[in-house]
Amino acid sequence: MTRILDRIDRPQDLHSLSDEELVQVAQEVREHIIDTVGEIGGHFGANLGTAELAVALHSLMDSPRDKVLWDVGHQAYPHKVLTGRRDALATIRKYGGLTPFCSIPESEHDIMGAGHASTSIGYAVGIKEGMRLKGDLDEGKVVAVIGDGAMTGGVAFEAIHQAGGAGTPIVVVLNDNGMSISPNVGALTRTFSRMRLHPKLWHAREGMEERLADLPGGLGALAERLGPQLKESLKAFWAPGLFWEELDWAYTGVIDGHDVHALRGALRSAFKAQRPVVVHISTVKGKGFAPAEDGGLKGMEKWHAAKPGSIANRMPAVVKAVKEGGRAPVVPQYTAVFGEAMIEEVRRDRRVVGITAAMNSGTGLNLLQVAEPKHYFDVGIAEQQAILFASGLALEGRKPVAAIYSTFLQRAYDQIVHDVCLQELDVCFAMDRAGLVGDDGPTHHGVFDIAYMRSLPNMVAMAPRDEAMLRHMLRTALSVGGPTAIRYPRGEGLGVALPSPEEVTAIEVGKGELLREGDGRVAILGYGSGVAKADEAAALLAGHDIAVTVADARFVKPLDIDLVARLATEHDLLVTVEEGVLQGGFGSAVWEGLNAVGLDGPDCARIMRVGLPDRYVTHGAPKLLHEEVGFTGKAIAERIAAAVGAGSLAGA
Repeated sequence: MTRILDRIDRPQDLHSLSDEELVQVAQEVREHIIDTVGEIGGHFGANLGTAELAVALHSLMDSPRDKVLWDVGHQAYPHKVLTGRRDALATIRKYGGLTPFCSIPESEHDIMGAGHASTSIGYAVGIKEGMRLKGDLDEGKVVAVIGDGAMTGGVAFEAIHQAGGAGTPIVVVLNDNGMSISPNVGALTRTFSRMRLHPKLWHAREGMEERLADLPGGLGALAERLGPQLKESLKAFWAPGLFWEELDWAYTGVIDGHDVHALRGALRSAFKAQRPVVVHISTVKGKGFAPAEDGGLKGMEKWHAAKPGSIANRMPAVVKAVKEGGRAPVVPQYTAVFGEAMIEEVRRDRRVVGITAAMNSGTGLNLLQVAEPKHYFDVGIAEQQAILFASGLALEGRKPVAAIYSTFLQRAYDQIVHDVCLQELDVCFAMDRAGLVGDDGPTHHGVFDIAYMRSLPNMVAMAPRDEAMLRHMLRTALSVGGPTAIRYPRGEGLGVALPSPEEVTAIEVGKGELLREGDGRVAILGYGSGVAKADEAAALLAGHDIAVTVADARFVKPLDIDLVARLATEHDLLVTVEEGVLQGGFGSAVWEGLNAVGLDGPDCARIMRVGLPDRYVTHGAPKLLHEEVGFTGKAIAERIAAAVGAGSLAGA
């Protein structure tokens, strides 16, 4: 049967459809996502939950004149399908394909390109006030779609406060499904749950004020004399929506987010109000896919994203058994190594605690949550609070480890600077996903932390070359007694043997390690994942009679200046390798360190810095991205060979 969806090439194609036809389109969008994402992988559950919402919004709005802002954007696949990218969905997250989040260069219908949570309402306020400043009497509509998980972010409340005070006529669709990536936490979540589970509270409120006057025994007259304060207090007890109305927002909800007719009715009323309005809807993350929809919170968490080939015929694909001896040894992920190490550190020192900002499984702290729940804290999508909370713990003599992706820790930079480093508090920043993370793209690459950490007084910043060194560095960080930062990449380690708990030791702060001696022509100094690239380059150059010295800096701050000075004075070329931006990064630290001790003159080695370019790197498999930016052993070896006049390594 021909799908209606196949005739939808732009949002305006929805305008002439009936409610029944729109319901069919929403289901066709959902099935298209299940079929496509189940094969190629990508964000999954949240997108199944927003099919009806995307259809309802675009059936009433004239995009891009009217603006729909999707918070984070990982739930915007239905929006992409309805805005001319239906047939390209199979390229999403692939190198050169559709971006995994909204992207302004990709489509005129993508109004914001942010991939971090809690920002859409702030954008919406600015966009609407910008429309007002233009003096356009026929202003476009502005809608921000935000999840209940993202509502734990403080910047969302800052925007709500501003819009309520200014009376900015925007609509916020609060997409309430009880989940972000993991189950949501905190008091706000409990409030939303109460509202979601008791939608009659909203309807009960509508007649509350009239019924107060009818109370017997003179109570009705008393209520009238006491005026609006009593009425509002009593109504607030029964109607949690007044949380919004106290901030000068109109509230309507809870609406079934999978009922196209109800959604369209609520949105029409919200658009007519010409004031700040929140439309509170309830959706199911994973709607239409039984393992997610019927699997409770665990099912929704498991199917937040789908792996390639994980779905066949709209059901989980059957995993074929591997014959004994046919499976390669499992190399642990850095994330899992960190999570297990945290359990050991907590059991070694009961002052140690782990903190996550709504990414317990993503950071490996889900392991700590199970093993030592009293030493585990999840603050929700609130990185600033995570660091302030860690600061408070440190002031009470605890040893907090804030496990936050490098890209997300950027959101708490003021707290790192002002609350941790200024006061020299004993807080460890464990930065997972350092470097190019792959398919999630530029919003999630962790490429700035070397530069933004090494500039801070009192900071000790380090990076392990492998998973074993990560264990030693966590012990080191917990032994320093001040601010520390550890960066490590996404994905598997190098397959080295892990030390036993008894073998884990702190390493000397600011001390690098010489790994191999060369012939005096070239030295490569790697940092973190750059050490493995240095080894690869050295191995290739050895086949061309260039014996390279390789060292692991281990620390970018304090830098092992003795090791750096030795490499610079005993070699003709010193190459630094880092998986981060060059501006202000590890290579810059080496250059500055040599300058500080007067070793940047003609008797010092030439310096070649290898790192990431001064641009936002696209999305795609890490191997492809590393090749694009020249962060491979082969590319490094080619540059070195050219620099020392050895010609090309073609065929190496």
